[in-house]
Amino acid sequence: MFGTRGRGNSGADLNAFPQSAVDRIEILRDGASAQYGSDAMAGVMNIILKKDVNHWSVNAGWAGYYDTKFNSKKFNDGNQYYSGRKLDGNTFTISANNGFSLGKNGGFVNISLDFLTQGKTYRQADTAKWQSDKDALPYINPYRRAFGDGSVTTYGAMYNMEIPTSAKKKTTFYSFGGYNAKESDAFAYTRNWSARPERFPVDVNGDLLYNPDIMRTANDGEIYYNPHIQTHIKDVSIATGLKGVCHKWNWDLSNTLGRNDFHFYGDKTYNASMFMTAGTPLPNHFDDGGFNFWQNTVNFDVSRSFKTVANGFNLGLGAEYRWEQYSIYAGEEGSYKNYHPTDVYYPNVGEFRTPASGSQGFPGFTPTDAIVANRHSVSLYVDGELNATNAWLLDGAVRFENYSDFGSVATFKFATRYKIMNNFNLRGSVSTGFRAPSLQQINFSNKLTSFSGGVLVNALFARNGSSITKAAGIPALKEETSVNGSFGFSWKPVKGLTITMDGYIVKVKDRVVLSGLFSASDPTLPPSFTLQIPSDVATVQFFANAVNTTNYGLDVVVDYSKKWGRNGIRALLAGNFQKMKVDDINVPSALNGTQLNRKTFFSDREEAFLLASAPNAKFNLNLEYNWKKLIVGTNLTYYGKIKLMGFGDATADNPNQTGINPMVPTDADPNVYVPEHFNFNGKLVTDVYVAYKICKKITVFAGADNVLNVHPNLGVNPQAKGWFGDNESGGPWDSVQMGFNGRKLFAKVAFNF
Repeated sequence: MFGTRGRGNSGADLNAFPQSAVDRIEILRDGASAQYGSDAMAGVMNIILKKDVNHWSVNAGWAGYYDTKFNSKKFNDGNQYYSGRKLDGNTFTISANNGFSLGKNGGFVNISLDFLTQGKTYRQADTAKWQSDKDALPYINPYRRAFGDGSVTTYGAMYNMEIPTSAKKKTTFYSFGGYNAKESDAFAYTRNWSARPERFPVDVNGDLLYNPDIMRTANDGEIYYNPHIQTHIKDVSIATGLKGVCHKWNWDLSNTLGRNDFHFYGDKTYNASMFMTAGTPLPNHFDDGGFNFWQNTVNFDVSRSFKTVANGFNLGLGAEYRWEQYSIYAGEEGSYKNYHPTDVYYPNVGEFRTPASGSQGFPGFTPTDAIVANRHSVSLYVDGELNATNAWLLDGAVRFENYSDFGSVATFKFATRYKIMNNFNLRGSVSTGFRAPSLQQINFSNKLTSFSGGVLVNALFARNGSSITKAAGIPALKEETSVNGSFGFSWKPVKGLTITMDGYIVKVKDRVVLSGLFSASDPTLPPSFTLQIPSDVATVQFFANAVNTTNYGLDVVVDYSKKWGRNGIRALLAGNFQKMKVDDINVPSALNGTQLNRKTFFSDREEAFLLASAPNAKFNLNLEYNWKKLIVGTNLTYYGKIKLMGFGDATADNPNQTGINPMVPTDADPNVYVPEHFNFNGKLVTDVYVAYKICKKITVFAGADNVLNVHPNLGVNPQAKGWFGDNESGGPWDSVQMGFNGRKLFAKVAFNF
């Protein structure tokens, strides 16, 4: 949801697929929505599973980050929550794959097993070098003293099976599926006793109940603790079907069922509204509830090739029925309840304050959040491909879908390719597409702690269709629609060299985005809206079909390979130039009263976040040399420049406010404000690897990703270093470019027998 470009999209978790099960991946981009529906607005990935039998493939590997620049271990001064290790994020993997024959007609079952465990990383350092080194960290952000990746343990299994029903193999039963489980533990924002006593466990007198197993005392005397957010994720899927040939028609009938459960827990944390006397155990682990998603899809597809029509004609027809269910289930009472809604006097600050309710870090889902939502859809499609001549190919598709929650959509695709010469083709396409709002985007609701504008606040994510969003004038979410066009060529000027270039334009209407944070105390907002916001919530935001966008881009691929004897080289350059612009912002009338409210609905900050999802350039160059049993290679990846923005100063008299180009006071003069822009300049990352085949059955691999230890620029305005960490992550960087962990070393051994 936060810190990610998708903003609530329910994308597929490819990590749930054991890598050992994958044979290859095919990608269809142009006009995929007209063939495959809502999920394919940006294209389709077809994961082809292995069919091997009687062939063991076992891989064991290790990887870890060796960051000599930002690892907090290097700057351990007693103020970190944990200082970590010089080599952190240690990851150990093991996988196995084998297949077995079934029956006498060529049937098989292929089975894969995977296990992975990954340790935490820490990238929050205190260093005096900040004054002289623009890339050094200014200080530990008091709200994120344990910034880094969380720990993960995951394991899973997958199978792929086919059984012909007869020796003629005209009809085949098939099935594939798998199970994957993942457990993670990550740090939330830090709680500081001197500034936020209302977020600590206290007795009836407001005095701290110190727990040495959870709390820390830094060298500067500050007392703090860092809640943990834990997740348990279970993913299971199974597909079964029959396929065959009848009167020259290929047919395929299948059913696919999948379920994902995402369960949250709060650990080493407190509900500060619980008051107990010293010596009495206070709960510090909570079941926060979670959500799950079911999807069942029934497909029937037929296809046939007509060789006598022109130079060949392929026709495909199909129908699909899909059922989906999304549910949120509440956590235990202590994870969300406010046991003491009245103010309490805290002697350490000499003030009355309201104790924070719920599990700190991730308050549990409440019974009000809980929901079970269903929908279904029916679709029909027809797809044709005509070889009009030996040189001219025509391709078209039409798809109609009806959703139970928002209605019907029709999409189409038309594509063509013309062979100018044997080694030169022109190609182009025009298509429309759509993406249905996910049930998650429509129904998600949660209260969480957010660091915004220098302040820790309780923020409410309001469900679409709730009294809050209705009062704000937000209509029911509807589908995003797109119009796409592309034109390009493929060229093989000499043996072993292929060059392709494609330009494209994509116009998206009614794009679902996340609104800005509306303050419950803003007097310029309609009272009918603010009165709907709960009293313990400071800000509220929601999803809306808020913007229309246009993307222009150019894809370039240059592929060269040459072999001689047992030697060979390959060079592959793949790159993209693009630009996205926001065409229109669809502000509801209830939020259109002032410029600030209009810009809060879709703020400059959210606009920058959206535009950063389409960086202006990204290029990858792979160079590989094969010499007998040895492979040596490198990957050079260039990440283009992007710009993000902070939340801005919400506590001072900010002349521009937070929704309009967020501003913060400078270090030199607190009365002078500067834009809180984070400029992440273009960076080049270098990976190196080597592989050696010891014998026919054993190959070893080793290398380093980001061997030069390149990091993104720090997310801070150099004139306002005191506002370091004023972003969605609360740390030195948001989720951008090559990530923040630095150099990654790895080694692997592969057995095949």
